[in-house]
Amino acid sequence: MHWQIQEAKQRFSELVRSAKTEGPQIVTRHGEEDVVVLDIEEYHRLIGRTQDFKEFLFSGPSMDDLDLSRPTDHPREIDLGDEA
Repeated sequence: MHWQIQEAKQRFSELVRSAKTEGPQIVTRHGEEDVVVLDIEEYHRLIGRTQDFKEFLFSGPSMDDLDLSRPTDHPREIDLGDEA
């Protein structure tokens, strides 16, 4: 979509929302394409930026449904060999 610069200033929140949901938004000045507003993920993809380690970890699957509990009713037996 194309936005005249005055309209882009007046409706900036809508411009940003459109860039996130509909893709890059072009802003014109005096009838000429001047700048493009785009989602940050698209920008990072375009410049080839890779995630840092923390971003990589947080981008993984959710661990909310992972059950890490262990049964506590029967302890395991440990073979101590000839020490007894």
